[in-house]
Amino acid sequence: MLKTAHQEIKKAAKKLKLSDSELDELLRVENEHEFTIELTSGKKVQAFRMQHSSKRGPYKGGIRFHPDVDFDEVKALATLMSFKTAAVNIPLGGGKGGVIVNPKELNDTELEELSRKYVQGLHEHIGPKQDVPAPDVNTNGRIIDWMVDEYSRITGDTSRASFTGKSLKNGGSEGRIAATGRGGFLVIEELLKQLGRADQALTFAVQGLGNVGEYFVRTLQQQRPNWRVVAVSDSSATIFDKDGLDIQTFLAYKEGKGRFAHYEDDRAQVRSSDTILSVQCDVLVLAALGNAITEDNQDAVQASFILELANGPVTAEAADMLQKRNIEIVPDIIANAGGVIVSYLEWQQNMENESWSEEVVHRKLEDAIISATRDMLVTARKEKVHYKTAAFMNAIKNLM
Repeated sequence: MLKTAHQEIKKAAKKLKLSDSELDELLRVENEHEFTIELTSGKKVQAFRMQHSSKRGPYKGGIRFHPDVDFDEVKALATLMSFKTAAVNIPLGGGKGGVIVNPKELNDTELEELSRKYVQGLHEHIGPKQDVPAPDVNTNGRIIDWMVDEYSRITGDTSRASFTGKSLKNGGSEGRIAATGRGGFLVIEELLKQLGRADQALTFAVQGLGNVGEYFVRTLQQQRPNWRVVAVSDSSATIFDKDGLDIQTFLAYKEGKGRFAHYEDDRAQVRSSDTILSVQCDVLVLAALGNAITEDNQDAVQASFILELANGPVTAEAADMLQKRNIEIVPDIIANAGGVIVSYLEWQQNMENESWSEEVVHRKLEDAIISATRDMLVTARKEKVHYKTAAFMNAIKNLM
């Protein structure tokens, strides 16, 4: 992922005629924090916090608890977060955190202890005006609430602006859970409006129906009944129906913990999980994990557009090959920025001791992400570059 991030940044930097020293400065990570957490049980785990750029404001970025977390991944995601906040023009920088751990192997007591000790190891380097972490893979509002409490206990801070993604009762924001999926919908809707295609009966295939994918399809169904979701997938299978899936029925099935491989419907077809990439559709939505499309499988894609709702789901090599086939990629630094935009709005509410309605949050999210999408399209047309390069070019301009 670090390689892909750097390649995209270098491509945009070359277009902007940046010098080698200017590029080096853009890629430089300001602070790298690595430490060991030892639990009362004797378990030891490695923890990280990377702080890439504070040029535009406090570092911002999630914390993931996962056995595959590593130094380079966290570094890459911190770098991408700086470019994401710059691309959507919010006054925050980029950071990322992680712990090499499988939280499913911890009981609740150990999970809370881990969360609090993560803050103990970093409290001097984070805070409302310095670095504002948030939940990410395998972390959630409950974990963040523990972290906020620990930070407050150590420092005396009462603003609760030290972290975002908190529970509503603890200073969290309305609209936060749906933000990334909703934001992705707003991006693709605006793009298709600008291209004069939004009123067409378009088809979508969605890889990954977790939180982000779910809220994407929910918003799509509510706002654009003329658009059909013809395929969805999880790690076990792809479900396909050329006439469009009944999303409400499907989400109810998913909530019952059903694996897609076991789905039964007379109309829908159950296919292999990777079949989702080859579904003929207008928009392929990648809402699962990174590196979903590589140079080895990119030739299977039959969509006109790819919406990157996951972080880094298309490698740089695959992106070049897809673009040569006139398949446009709506990049993650715009497409999935809804989450960080609403995180910023949560931080703003905490700093100002306010609490906004869901309607207000939705409106502010829409204003920010549509503005960023339009800026990307303007740059793409003016500079005759693909959307991905245009978004990074705009981010670099805001970071310079």
